[in-house]
Amino acid sequence: MRKLWIIIGLCFSLTSFTFSQTIQLNYKATFGIFGTVGSIHNTLTKTNKTYKIKSVVKLAGLAKMMLGNQKETYISKGHMEKGLMVSDFYEMRSEKKNKKKVKTYLFDHKKRTTTKNEKVWREGKLTENKTQTLHFYAKDDLLTLYFNLGTALKEKGKTYTFKAVGLEKQRGTVKITVPNNAQLKGYKKDLGNTAHLYAKALIHQKNFKKKKGDILLAIGKDGFIQKSVIKDVLLYGDAQLVRIK
Repeated sequence: MRKLWIIIGLCFSLTSFTFSQTIQLNYKATFGIFGTVGSIHNTLTKTNKTYKIKSVVKLAGLAKMMLGNQKETYISKGHMEKGLMVSDFYEMRSEKKNKKKVKTYLFDHKKRTTTKNEKVWREGKLTENKTQTLHFYAKDDLLTLYFNLGTALKEKGKTYTFKAVGLEKQRGTVKITVPNNAQLKGYKKDLGNTAHLYAKALIHQKNFKKKKGDILLAIGKDGFIQKSVIKDVLLYGDAQLVRIK
């Protein structure tokens, strides 16, 4: 009997060690008067110790024509800490016509540093290759920042401050506010009534009407974003991202 329990315990240990989960998260992007402008296809693979996220952005319609059929791919790989994804590697890849740009970030969590390498190819030839150490330390990249929200945001009526690479122009700082019950009406008007949690992320971008923009976020019961809205971008209307799978 004792040997049987040892075998059962070993089986559970092996199951826990090798547990793997793959989730597909697909979104449709619309932009005011232009209608559908693209889609985002995400694949998240997690074990109890590691994760990998791959995100592919494809343009459609007028946006595809105006931006030269640009395609963007983002990859994040790292480890798990207390239920949160912590980035060890992040890559941003952009391709259109005869130009390709790749930004790669490597994290050293012991030294609390991140190294960024940026390469640019034109007509198939490498024209830029530069490496720098960022002036700030972060555990997140742009993918883990949003994929972690369902776990990281716990209290209503509170503003959280995160650091994420990929936002160097604002030194990686992102402030995310979870509204209290009295503030929910405005969020539900733009995001619907079905979300498990609502939030607002403040970012700074030159293409926003006031040089900064609030991204309204609706997070589902599974912890992932089901809809996001940026209000009145460049007076053309709202930019929206809606989960379709």
